[in-house]
This record gives sequence, structure tokens and C-alpha cells, in this order.
Amino acid sequence: MILCFGTTPAVQRVMVLPQLTLDAVNRAVTTLDGAAGKSVNVAKVLKSLGERPVALGFLGGDRGAFVRRVLDEKGVESEFVTVASRTRECLTVIDKLTGTHTELVEESLPATSADFDALLAVVHRRISGCRALVMSGTVAAGGPLDLYLQLTRLAHKAGTLAVVDAQGRSLTEALAAQPDLVKPNRAELAATVGQALNDEAAVRSAMREIQNRGARRVVVTAGAGAVLAFDGREFWRIVPPQVAVANPIGSGDAFTAGLVSRLVRGDDLGEACRWGAAAGAANALTLMPGELRREDVEHLVRRASLSLVTP
Repeated sequence: MILCFGTTPAVQRVMVLPQLTLDAVNRAVTTLDGAAGKSVNVAKVLKSLGERPVALGFLGGDRGAFVRRVLDEKGVESEFVTVASRTRECLTVIDKLTGTHTELVEESLPATSADFDALLAVVHRRISGCRALVMSGTVAAGGPLDLYLQLTRLAHKAGTLAVVDAQGRSLTEALAAQPDLVKPNRAELAATVGQALNDEAAVRSAMREIQNRGARRVVVTAGAGAVLAFDGREFWRIVPPQVAVANPIGSGDAFTAGLVSRLVRGDDLGEACRWGAAAGAANALTLMPGELRREDVEHLVRRASLSLVTP
């Protein structure tokens, strides 16, 4: 079992337009509605890869009920704490003419301290025997600043792999608990170390800094660009396979899911990242985030290149 923790799930709407024209009426040729948010995307991908994920977080109102229903239909186990705030909605607008993808994100509303206590109690009850705890995304307002630090310590006490896919204070606080792996993108890493990362050498230096501050392993993604991975001894460079992109939203979450799936199966960090890159590319082939096809991942992994980085 793999716990997928995130406090800000969302209803996801994807609208495909022949051409997006600002300040005008636009008519979609395709509209899809689904369940998303970083942790939900991770759970959906893990399910597609044959794992047993459990999605944990907050849901509220009619949108929250919709997310529950979608996950139930997909066979994704979940245990959400019901909150007073209505679950947020995010909208992806795809312009077929230009190939652009515009994401409109509704911010989540605050949760109470009692809500967070109830969610932590769920993790305490579920953590025993889990192979991994994946912590994804921004912590909803009202939560403790050190939430991911607390969860990382709880995972380690249970002998569970602790993975943090976050940025800002949530990430920096968690480093003190020595998470098994952190996975920022390049922009998030730059913000964490407080400096521009203009070339790969600078990225590797920042990764060493994060590792020295507590992270046992560091993986840095760059959209469709090369991924860098560091286990404290060696650096790997992983070049994702190039695909015809339908919608790139959620590919970072798919990468996390593919990576964790292989780590818990015993792969080393470089090989696990190769599968992560394949999952990220497979996600980009589909319109709804997190709803990739396992056969696409198995095909694309053969096209993802892996190499050691020499100083």
C-alpha cells in the first residue's frame, strides 16, 4: 500500500478549443471533467501501474462528493476528511491552433486545526505496513508549517519510504526530518536555495546543498527537459522520451508515481527515474491529468535514456 497525501484535491475540467480568443466567446469542441490535484494524480497513476494507492486529504461540498465518486469508479481507495470548505476546481484550456495549455487554478480554502488533527489521525492509523508515504503539493491554509516534517518522522518510525514533492516552507521544514527523497522542479529548487540556477552545474550544486540539509536523495525535473537525480554519491541524467503532447498538466505527478512505484520494487534511483520519465511522458498523451495507460509507460520507458553524470 502507498499513501498519497495532499490537502488540496480538485475537480479538474479540461476544455479543448479550436482557437482561444481573449475577450470573446469561445466554444469548446471537447470538455472533460475529472478528479485531480497533485496527490490524486499520483494515486491514479499508481493504480494504473498496478500498485495499491490510498488517497488521503480534505474534501468538501458537492465537488468533494464528485471527487470521491470518480475515485471509487476508478477503483482508487481513499479516505478523506470531510471539511466545511467546498473543494476547489481547476480549469485547463487547450488551444488546438497554437498548442498552448492555459491552467486556471482556484486556490483552496482554509481548513481548521481540528480538520488537520483528524487527517493526521488517519495517517497514524494507515501508516503501519505501508511501503511509501508520498506528500504532494501545498498545505492548505490553517495547517501546521511543519506538517511534512511531522509526516516524514511518522513514516520513518513505521519503516516507510517518505517522499516529499513540495516547495517553499513545506519542503524546507521537511528537510530537518531527512526525507528519503525530495522532488522539486528547477524553479522550486532555485526558490528553495535562494539563487538562480542558470546551468546544469548550478543545479547539481543546489542539489548537493539540499542533500546536505537533510534530503537523502534529490530528483529535479525540468518539464520535457533532462531530469537530474542524486543519491548522495552519484548523479544521473535522465532524458525523457519526446511525445506529441495532448496535455502536459499532471506530468510531474505522474513522474513521482512512476518513480515511487519502481523504488518500492527495489530499483536504484537512476532506473526508477527512467520509469518516472516514461510515466510523465505517457501522462502528456492524455487529456485528463493522471489517467495514463500502463502500456504507454512500458513502451516509452525503452525510449528514456539514462546516464551517469561525470564531473
